Amino acid sequence: MSVLAILAGTIAILLSAYRFYGSFIARKLGIDNANITPAHTRKDGVDYVPSNRFVVLGHHFASIAGAGPIVGPIIAVSFGWIPALLWILIGGIFFGAVHDITSMTASLRHQGKSIGEIIQQYIGDSGKKLFLIFAFATLLLVIAVFMDIVARTFVTVPAAASASVFFILLALVFGLIINRLGFPLWISTIFGVALLYFFVYLGEIYPIEISYGAWIAILIAYIFLAAVTPVSILLQPRDFLNSFLLYGMILFGVIGILIGQPRIEMTSSVQFQVENLGFLFPVLFVTIACGAISGFHSLVASGTTSKQINKEGDVKMIGFGGMLIETLLAVIAVMAVAVMSRGDFSARLVEVGPVTLFSEGLGGFISSMGIPLSVAISFVALTVSAFALTTLDTCTRLARFIIQEYADDIPSANIRGTLRNRFLATIFVVILAGLLLLTGQFEQLWPIFGSANQLLAALALLAGTVWLAKKNVNPFFTVIPMIFMFSVTLLSLLIFAWNQFQQNSWFLSMLSVSLFVLAVILVVMARNSLRDFYEEEKRRKTKPDEKSVTAQ
Repeated sequence: MSVLAILAGTIAILLSAYRFYGSFIARKLGIDNANITPAHTRKDGVDYVPSNRFVVLGHHFASIAGAGPIVGPIIAVSFGWIPALLWILIGGIFFGAVHDITSMTASLRHQGKSIGEIIQQYIGDSGKKLFLIFAFATLLLVIAVFMDIVARTFVTVPAAASASVFFILLALVFGLIINRLGFPLWISTIFGVALLYFFVYLGEIYPIEISYGAWIAILIAYIFLAAVTPVSILLQPRDFLNSFLLYGMILFGVIGILIGQPRIEMTSSVQFQVENLGFLFPVLFVTIACGAISGFHSLVASGTTSKQINKEGDVKMIGFGGMLIETLLAVIAVMAVAVMSRGDFSARLVEVGPVTLFSEGLGGFISSMGIPLSVAISFVALTVSAFALTTLDTCTRLARFIIQEYADDIPSANIRGTLRNRFLATIFVVILAGLLLLTGQFEQLWPIFGSANQLLAALALLAGTVWLAKKNVNPFFTVIPMIFMFSVTLLSLLIFAWNQFQQNSWFLSMLSVSLFVLAVILVVMARNSLRDFYEEEKRRKTKPDEKSVTAQ
């Protein structure tokens, strides 16, 4: 089967989904430019900054993408490329895009606060605290996982390390000339993107070669600084420029497919059980998170992104559209390895890992354009590492937001003030994430990260469902994906906890059980909240109108 045919079909499906289903969801959510966004009502120049929708899309896409839509789909191909492809398309359109745009809109209607704030208002104070604890634990897992990915990539591809340093310096200058000196965005973007790709070449000439431990130390210092710096100085311009790396990688890959006309060599058979992974259900649906549906997206959508949206009408492009672009990337990741035989794929996956395997596969497509294979592979590896770095510092900022929100409910003014200090809160985050990475159990972190991440998506959909129901909007479009995600994630957490218990990995086993219990408690609280709401609505409708009675 032709890779080009699958890619063309995917693009047609995603464009149709954006045009029709995206517009339908936007109408159901009542998106209206007449609603003033928090970026204006709470503008502070640090986190709340009204911005151009293309700049915000660049930040949002760069933050949610990372290595997730590459690592997960490639590992899941072990079950077969067809089930992986189907889940990515169905999940991306009907689950992930709905999850993202709903989380973003709910945050906009609540002053740019996190999903935890929505849970507090519609489910209760205890629900908010439990959700924030759950989200914070998930973010620590994300930071630990991606810190390791970035450090390992920088050690194996030193050119990616030096290019990433150049990118950060470029972003600082770009942010200065756009936000302080007032240069036109389109002119600055042309020169910025040109320099971006020049620095890819410069990275090959001046690679930075230092140890894994040194990179971990540097990354800890970097994410601290990036998380406390105003978004307009580093986060926003860096993510906007970096998004052109990913757009370019996708574009070059598509052109390479058009020229090279590669064909799928992997058999279409489905493996219902894979050694070291487990059964297709539920493992496939927690292994592929980014690209289909990812709870982490709700934290970005209701964390950094909602605070930068200039007008509510931008939400469809940023929330729904950003997710569909990531879905396209996940499909390309599957195609990059489906051109191999199943035997070669399994052997190389164990030997080099998913990121390198993706770099080799997509690099092979790009080399059809006449670009040397080694250069194409390095470019893909650099792009992946750049986006993993973006996800890393965005997660740190989000974790800081959660600590600050949690502090709102602490009675002691001294403790509340300490936790709301962005510098102290960020120090707390990076220390905990570093300690988690140093447990020496990183190989065990990805499976529990996948389960926790998908359970977080179910909880975000739960919050959105309760919010919509109490606004008298039929939430069927969030209820169906919510029920499915709760089913697969709770089951996978139980399986993972049992496996870790058998291996005497007490910490990860207890962490899995704790996440399971937290989720169940939140579900029960949401059910009780909705039950009370509907009972009150029923009493209100059946109660005689007091004014009418008096008049009679």
